[in-house]
Amino acid sequence: MPDDVLLGITKVGMLAFVVAGMFAMGLKLTVASIVEPLKNARLVILLLIANFVVVPGIMVLVTKALPMDDSTAPALILVACCAGAPFLPTLAKLSKSDPAFAVGGMVLLMVVTVVYAPIVVPLLVSGAEVSAGDIASSLVVLMLIPLAVGLFIRARYAGSAANMAKPVNQISTVGLALGIVAGIIVNWSEIISSAGSWIFIGTLVLLAVGYGAGYLAGFGMSASDRRVTSFATAQRNISAALVIAVSLDSEVIVRTLVAALVIPIVLIWLAAELGKRAGGKSEATTEAVEA
Repeated sequence: MPDDVLLGITKVGMLAFVVAGMFAMGLKLTVASIVEPLKNARLVILLLIANFVVVPGIMVLVTKALPMDDSTAPALILVACCAGAPFLPTLAKLSKSDPAFAVGGMVLLMVVTVVYAPIVVPLLVSGAEVSAGDIASSLVVLMLIPLAVGLFIRARYAGSAANMAKPVNQISTVGLALGIVAGIIVNWSEIISSAGSWIFIGTLVLLAVGYGAGYLAGFGMSASDRRVTSFATAQRNISAALVIAVSLDSEVIVRTLVAALVIPIVLIWLAAELGKRAGGKSEATTEAVEA
């Protein structure tokens, strides 16, 4: 299959995953349920510190401590500086955690990333050009608008929303599967060529640092909510990182894409394992098998 076809499948699949996933979340939730966890000021502060101080700070030290090249280090720092990924609600479902808290945390981290990244990234990555408008536009169009439409339908037409939620969510699940598989195939040569660049080890370190920082941020909360804070900090906003990466050389983009493939694969496995321990297969696992 030609690479341009696979690239098109990757883009369409990930687009379907994000847009349909956000729409499905809106169909299932209410504004009140999303906002409620964020009324905890201590939680919000600790979550912000974990995502925008601890993770970027430690990863800057890691990139200096390990013998990384001039493409791998910037890619990891870019990823570390961008939080609020659309993948978080899916991880919450897989791990049998609170989806409303996941959506609320995702929106909070997205909004802060739009303000944070243009200020901090140019200080940490030489030559990086960051447009708050470019980051915000993609997040608003692909994530916030579908979520808002779903919330509106749920508020006005609850019965219709319930009927729509499952097929829309299945579209999102199929899109994710297609996007990841096609993405691996089309970028296989780049993935192989990156084997000796420390990007794989660096990404695993990033995941460990993020998960640990998020776990500490959820201190004193229920096990379910603590899983959300852990995944919220481990899963980074790859879309925002790629928007910034295009201002750098092509190798930085390749390394960022490799991290973009490694992170969800590892976290899907981890979330599914935690979901099984929390009590059998989660809804997302069942839907993935059916798809």
